[in-house]
Order: sequence, then C-alpha cells, then structure tokens
Amino acid sequence: MILHTLLSYEVLRVIWWLLLGVLLIGFAVMDGFDLGAGMLLPFAGRNDLERRVIINSVGPVWEGNQVWLILGGGAIFAAWPQLYAVSFSGFYIAMFAILVALILRPVAFKFRSKRDDPAWRARWDWTLFIGGFVPSLIFGVAMGNVLRGVPFRFGPDMHIFYDGGFFGLLNPFSLLCGLVSVAMLAMHGAAWLQLKTQGAVADRARLYGSLAAVATIVLYALAGVMLWYFVDGYRVTSTLPADGPSNPMLKTVEVHSSAWFTNYQAQPWLYVVPGLGLVGALLALVGMRARAELTTLLASALSIAGIILSVGVSMFPFILPSSIEPRASLTVFDSSSSHLTLFIMLVVTAIFIPIIVAYTSWVYSVLRGKVDAAAISDDRGHAY
Repeated sequence: MILHTLLSYEVLRVIWWLLLGVLLIGFAVMDGFDLGAGMLLPFAGRNDLERRVIINSVGPVWEGNQVWLILGGGAIFAAWPQLYAVSFSGFYIAMFAILVALILRPVAFKFRSKRDDPAWRARWDWTLFIGGFVPSLIFGVAMGNVLRGVPFRFGPDMHIFYDGGFFGLLNPFSLLCGLVSVAMLAMHGAAWLQLKTQGAVADRARLYGSLAAVATIVLYALAGVMLWYFVDGYRVTSTLPADGPSNPMLKTVEVHSSAWFTNYQAQPWLYVVPGLGLVGALLALVGMRARAELTTLLASALSIAGIILSVGVSMFPFILPSSIEPRASLTVFDSSSSHLTLFIMLVVTAIFIPIIVAYTSWVYSVLRGKVDAAAISDDRGHAY
C-alpha cells in the first residue's frame, strides 16, 4: 500500500482547508497584537518614554510572530496553487502595499532611537502606525472582496485571467470589512498593552481598547446584515466529487442572494461561530473595564478566531468565487494540489508546527511580565 493512500483525497483536502484557517487565525492572533499596538502607539503613548515602553512590549516578539504569515503564504502556494495564482496576481498592488508597510516596521523599530531629535522619533512613530494600520485595513478589504467574488476567469488552456483593478477592490462592503479588521486588531493590541504595560499607558490602552471592542461588535454585526441583504453568495448546482480532479470548470455554479448563509441554515449550531466573534469582543470589553489582563487577551483572541472562522464556514466549500464566471470559482474539492503533495505537506506540518508552537511558548514564557519604564529611562534592560 502506498502510504499516502491511508488518507483519502477528500479528507486531505478538508484537512488543508482547516489548516489554512488555523494559519490565518494564528497570524491574526500572534501578529495582530503588535499590528494593533503599532496603531495605538501615537495615542496610548503621550511622550517618548511611554512610546518606548509600547515599542519594547512588542519589540522582542514581533519578528517571530510573522512566521505565521510566511506559513500561511507557503500553505496557499503549495496546497492551493490556483488560489495563490489568482490572489497574488489580482491583488498585486494591495499585496505590494502590505509588504511595504510590513517592511517599514523593522526599519522604524531599528532607526527610531538612533537620534534624540523629537521630530525624527515622531516621524518613525507615525511610520509604525502606518505599518500597523495599512496591513490591518487591506487584509480586511481583501476578505470582503473574497466574499463578494473576484473578477477572474479561465481561458481555454486553463490560463488564469484577472479582469479587475485596484480601485475596484474599494467597494463599500469590502471597506466595511477593512474597518472590522482595524477595530478587531486595535482591540487585540490594546489587550496586549494592558497585559504588558502599567500606569498611564495601560489606562489609555484600556480606554482605546474598550472603544475598539465596541466598534468591533457594531461593525461586525453591520457587516453580517450587509452580507445578508446586499451581497450575493454562490452555490454549486451540479455534482462536485470530493475526490475529483483539480479542474474548477467541471461544475456549474449559480449566484444567489443570502447563499452565504446556507450552511448556517442547514446546520444551525454553526451560528456558534459568528457568536464567538461577538461574545469574544464583548468579553474583551468587560475584561478591560475589570482590568482582567490575561482574560481580556484570551477573549480578544477568541473574537478574532470567531470572526475569521465565520467567513470560512459561510463560504464552504468555496475558497475564492469568481464574480464574472461563477463556474470558474475555486472550491476546496477542485483547486488543490495532488493527493501525494497534500499528504507530504501534512507530514511536514505535523512535525514542524508543534516545534514552532513549543518554541513560541518558551519565548513568551521567558519574556513574561511587564515592561519596566524605569529600566528604559535608565538605558538598561531594553531593546529599543
């Protein structure tokens, strides 16, 4: 027996759909709090020392957190090559803007304290704000466009054509999703600052985090209403073999209003998933007002997981619908890599993900505790 046949093609495809969700959530939770802290930097820190406290709260861990972004991109490339081809070419300018913003962050971290000039440091502080705000917004806008459908099609030779433009991505629903993402990650960043700082910085983080939690609840609920009434969903109207070939053109698809709620209507218990997004944000709000530091961070992470999972549950089995040629839409069961490729990747993932989790847990354990403002002012025991 060939080893990879121990798991069927159908099972491997579903496993990799779930793993993609895990990696996206891992990135949003782990890198999300330092993106959020960057957005809050000019507001939660009112002087140079306070801003250095904020920077040093994320400085030792932000680079390691981005491993989840690399893993997510690698998983899309290897497990869902057509998804990678469409998204990274169609969203090219948006992806470029994200990369520029992410590249600016390490430059700002390293160069900010090279000079004592207040204007110099203020410019780098706002650069860190941009480095947190722009990726947060664009990731949300991209998710909104995925729900609306992306203008791509296949040629006779299965060559992929993207017929959209950058400004077409900036539609009302997608911008609302971008604001959900910004509010969600600002809430998460505030929860982290409440845990890692003290005094005036922590107090301001609680204030801004409370506002962000309320905004997350309101905007996420509003996005759900818009998704129901104003955004058409997709559904497969032909047979879709779970172990069939990776050829999206072998099915038929129709566009239908409220189709993204079909899975919830068929399995009402799935409403728990978006409920986690709302309840998590509400618990984070309560935790901030009660100064329950670790509980607030965990509640914020729960909200992020619920919001991201709700998109996947709504769209399943679709992973990228086409707005101009619905039958070209990519699904879990017709756009993956080969059976053998998925199996080998699963073995590698089963080995390395636990190592990454164990190492990350050890790092956070070593770096536990609050950032000491006195040590920073005395120029000892700090990185930035």
